[in-house]
Amino acid sequence: MRQHRRRRLVLGGALALAAVSLRAQPQGAPRVAVLLFTTLASDPNYAAFRAGLRDLGYAEGRDLTLLERAAEGKPERLRQLAGELVASRPDVIVALGGDVAPYVRAATATIPVVAIVSNDPVQSGLVASLARPGANVTGVTLASSDLAAKRLQMLKEIAPQVSRLGVVWNPDHVDPEYREMQMVGERLGVRVVSLEVRGPGDFEAAFRAASESAVDAIVPVSSRLILAGAPRILKFAAERRIPVASGWGSWARDGAVLAYGPDINAATRAAAGHVHKILRGANPAELAVELPTRFELVVNLRAANALGLAVPNSLLLRADRVIE
Repeated sequence: MRQHRRRRLVLGGALALAAVSLRAQPQGAPRVAVLLFTTLASDPNYAAFRAGLRDLGYAEGRDLTLLERAAEGKPERLRQLAGELVASRPDVIVALGGDVAPYVRAATATIPVVAIVSNDPVQSGLVASLARPGANVTGVTLASSDLAAKRLQMLKEIAPQVSRLGVVWNPDHVDPEYREMQMVGERLGVRVVSLEVRGPGDFEAAFRAASESAVDAIVPVSSRLILAGAPRILKFAAERRIPVASGWGSWARDGAVLAYGPDINAATRAAAGHVHKILRGANPAELAVELPTRFELVVNLRAANALGLAVPNSLLLRADRVIE
């Protein structure tokens, strides 16, 4: 009798474990594939995306399954990883980055794709238009045509003496900011100097061009390449005691006098909303690409003071964060 009871306990425990396993891996739950350029642990945008899913009521392992691939900073892996995700036949694929999305788009013309990009998805050929993407790709873009103008105007409020602005940008990263900077520079009497960087080896040449042109301020146009070079750009500017103004808050935290641009966490969470709509039956061809709706101004008062620049109270009052 004692041995029979022991068998029943073992069998009951096994059935309980099996039930837990079935709950953890629900049958028929939507499968969302994600492709990242960096790693799962280091990509802050991915953390914000998952938080967006949780805000919508999704619990990973209960309401959906995430299929994840990370290129670990190696662009040559993106094509293969995109193919692997497509072969797994998910319900939707999320592409984190303007340099990631083209590989997913090339790998499938049928599986819905939600892309989060910092470049212009129309100019880059990712979608036909923002209002009606027209195929299987939609998503969120961080690019906005008037951000560059506002950023330069704010820089002029802090440093009215700026007359030669060096714009560090990657022409391969299709973005309206450099063009917008040129137009607003003409209105404000600021000469805009193009400092092109297409690869990691181009930064030194860009710095030499900045020195030869005697630029008195720098605006980097954020892309993955430019962000990777942020420490070098900020070091160059600090050595020459010239201000830096950029679009993402991380620049201001690291030494730029100001950063004004889209709230990246809010935009990434919006991409989770696109996934939700597609899982509920929305057609990506008719689901508009979302533009930034929330913006963040970060002022680094400490960096401005170190350069002898006075930040107007009117600008400080508008700031979402002030670093002192």
